[in-house]
Amino acid sequence: MNLASYASHQHEFPAARWRADFPLLQRSVRGMPLAYLDNAATTQKPQPVIDSEARYYTEINANIHRGVHWLSEQATLAHEAARERVRAFINARETCEIIFTRGTTEAINLVAQSYGRAKLGPGDEVLISGLEHHSNIVPWQMVCQQTGAVLKVAPIDDTGTVRMDEFRRLLGPRTRLVAVSHVSNALGTINPLAEMIALARAQGVPVLVDGAQAVAHTPVDVQAMDCDFYAFSGHKLYAPTGIGVLYGKRTLLDAMPPWLGGGDMIRTVSFEGSTWNDLPYKFEAGTPNIAGAIALGAAIEYLGRVGLQAVAAYEQELLTYGSEALAAVPGLRMIGTAAHKAGILSFVIDGLHAHDIGTVLDTDGIAIRAGHHCAMPVMEFFGVAATARASLAFYNTREDLDRLVQALRKAVEMFA
Repeated sequence: MNLASYASHQHEFPAARWRADFPLLQRSVRGMPLAYLDNAATTQKPQPVIDSEARYYTEINANIHRGVHWLSEQATLAHEAARERVRAFINARETCEIIFTRGTTEAINLVAQSYGRAKLGPGDEVLISGLEHHSNIVPWQMVCQQTGAVLKVAPIDDTGTVRMDEFRRLLGPRTRLVAVSHVSNALGTINPLAEMIALARAQGVPVLVDGAQAVAHTPVDVQAMDCDFYAFSGHKLYAPTGIGVLYGKRTLLDAMPPWLGGGDMIRTVSFEGSTWNDLPYKFEAGTPNIAGAIALGAAIEYLGRVGLQAVAAYEQELLTYGSEALAAVPGLRMIGTAAHKAGILSFVIDGLHAHDIGTVLDTDGIAIRAGHHCAMPVMEFFGVAATARASLAFYNTREDLDRLVQALRKAVEMFA
């Protein structure tokens, strides 16, 4: 879509209407209106989500599951209602397949330390891709060191796309788990999950999907996808920090040992031994982030009103507009040009360090990310220390991207 045709489509999605729901987006930064383009790091929170967390603390604050008083009952109902919202959101079969965690990182570590340590042995293999966030690399390195298993990496090409010929070759008789991102946080590449999962399924290999960068941008159906595990974070889904989700097929979760021990994950405890609670509580030791779970449910409800199909279409239009506009900036080179991308614009500019770019943009009230984006192997592959990354949400507008391009031109002139 060219820039002119973009303008004719823009009215179809009321970004300004939804933007008004986000209090922080109304403020100024360094005397300039805020253009927030760091959504891959964390999204801003709409007022209904903020209100839902405040209501928990002001109206029903109590611990859950074990209390017999009214406040505890109400808090438990609200917490479990949020779990059901998550289940419906990703179309899991049962609520017991929804485990609340602190985020994607904890969810992946849970699978690595529970499923991985129990299933892996010397010479077994875990297959990931060259696109992964550190959170989908380091936990597998750790469990491989613990078990003697081997980490295999399917490489990417110069566009930032996984080489499926290499993926097929590496998916061998010793592969015990595949762990891949749905969308790359550093490049925006959308992985061909249908093909990856089908190839793994044909060999009886379970698949974990890191969905941190996907669930806020496109509908996710874990049953249709047929993945075995799916992990995501609330704070990239317009919900608070410190709350996330691990989806797992019940048959796998039932067979996995607990990872963390403590209150609520047990059925009985004696000094001679303990027995475990039913799913999902077996994996939710201690007092959970009750307010965060409730607010995550509110964020999902809010996104339902916005409409994820509409969000996906609008963000693709913004991505096209931004890509074409950035191409006109002198010396700018896009990093990650896959044919299938979500709303991430990662780039470098000749003669400018990414941190300098980010600092100059900040003086104009434009927030982007500059660095390796917790994807150092991706940076190494492209031969750069860091990139500047503008990442999109449905409250962003063409004007945000115009301001980005204008400020980048100023940065080029400043350091010429």
